[in-house]
Amino acid sequence: MADIHSERILILDFGSQYTQLIARRVREAHVYCELHPFDMELEAIRGFNASGIILSGGPTSVYEQGAPTIEEAVFELGLPVLGICYGMQLMSRHFGGEVVPAGKREFGHADLVALGAPGPLFDGFFTDRKSPVWMSHGDHVARVPSGFDVVAATDNAPVCAIQNVERNLYGVQFHPEVNHTPRGELLIDTFVRKICGCSGLWTPGQIVEDAIARIREQVGAEEVILGLSGGVDSSVAAALIHRAIGDQLTCVFVDNGLLRLGEGDQVMATFAENLGVKVIRVDAEERFLGKLAGETDPEKKRKIIGNLFVDIFEEESKHLANAQWLAQGTIYPDVIESAGAKTGKAQNIKSHHNVGGLPDYMTLKLLEPLREMFKDEVRAVGEELGLPHLMVWRHPFPGPGLGVRILGEVKKEYCDILRQADAIYIEELYSSGHYDKISQAFAVFLPVKSVGVMGDGRTYEYVVALRAVETKDFMTAGWYPMPYEDLARISSRIINEVKGINRVTYDISSKPPATIEWE
Repeated sequence: MADIHSERILILDFGSQYTQLIARRVREAHVYCELHPFDMELEAIRGFNASGIILSGGPTSVYEQGAPTIEEAVFELGLPVLGICYGMQLMSRHFGGEVVPAGKREFGHADLVALGAPGPLFDGFFTDRKSPVWMSHGDHVARVPSGFDVVAATDNAPVCAIQNVERNLYGVQFHPEVNHTPRGELLIDTFVRKICGCSGLWTPGQIVEDAIARIREQVGAEEVILGLSGGVDSSVAAALIHRAIGDQLTCVFVDNGLLRLGEGDQVMATFAENLGVKVIRVDAEERFLGKLAGETDPEKKRKIIGNLFVDIFEEESKHLANAQWLAQGTIYPDVIESAGAKTGKAQNIKSHHNVGGLPDYMTLKLLEPLREMFKDEVRAVGEELGLPHLMVWRHPFPGPGLGVRILGEVKKEYCDILRQADAIYIEELYSSGHYDKISQAFAVFLPVKSVGVMGDGRTYEYVVALRAVETKDFMTAGWYPMPYEDLARISSRIINEVKGINRVTYDISSKPPATIEWE
């Protein structure tokens, strides 16, 4: 079996909002990569054994006092280096170039124009010597360092791409990692595959083989428990671990009463009946609803749900005295975000519950087989393992479930109404062909009543809002332009079939300023 980590790209992060996208583009080229802070020590960089290095963008200016920088010897390691935006400016200054505030800042679309021969990085990139790109910068390179050639320019950035082919150093002022640069994926693929010489070992099949081997090596003959939620991450983790060690795995599925319609039975059917996984199902609806009674604050609801889940899981784990490992569905963005929160290298990020380690009172060892994977890689692995397509590709569902899709206090009556409305909505999205075009869709229960008329009678019932968004990275999102006739059909079905609803609205807010979930 090939060592899928033997080809690896190191991405040094200067705080760009797009840095995770760089990593995803490298992975899409089937090459393993890791994100590390810009001040990673030189010995650690050497020990990483990278095939190449990418320097990310960042929010600061390279000429400011105290601006982020790297060990200068990084440029002397003999490795291919690609600098993006701030990374290109940093490279330029290191080799004697000059970076200054631009006369006109450049944000948004621009036309990149080739100057002379495009060079190895831009092989196949241009059409008629032009290509649209996405710009986001206030500084630019005013003087090109000795030994570098200018490869391309835009109207506002006369130095938009540079190269020193002899030393394998490349810089671009635009952002090839974002979807707004249509051929950006090709540029990153060219860098990691052609310039860095990676063959592309990071494929779903080989990821599965590698993960199975590592799980078997870690666990040996010991037993593992996993909290199964029915979400993509825990489901793929369960299937992967079961493929590796079979009956040494026991899953605990806590049915908290905040799941989608029929979801508990679906989870049991998929894992216990079809895959032969040992699953303990805990019916905890009354306990969760009891703890949530009277609480309206979204953050407090999240904490109540999370803490009670841990309590119940621990109660059940005591019955599994032989278990020595706790498995979690931690994925790579969780690791990145929590590391950034601790180091302060990135902005506006969260700490994730899956990466805080285990409480001191728990003696179990931690098993995280998805820790190196992005969500799209987790889905690909799920399909490789034979999980149902509908389970692997279903839209994201929040950890607190319907608890944060019911505004205000959570009651069983509200849960039951919302479950039915949401099920009709999703069923219609599937039948009309919209589901796979939408990144996330769901219904929200509003605890307000409005007057309506049904037959000859007056009604005074609740409102549900429908949400559907399109996004590539979930950092920004636009509302999905649902055809009116489909909205009319969905609304009619919900009002006619769900007792307690007499009004349906459609959310046309984008992120930002709104968030995708309502709470």
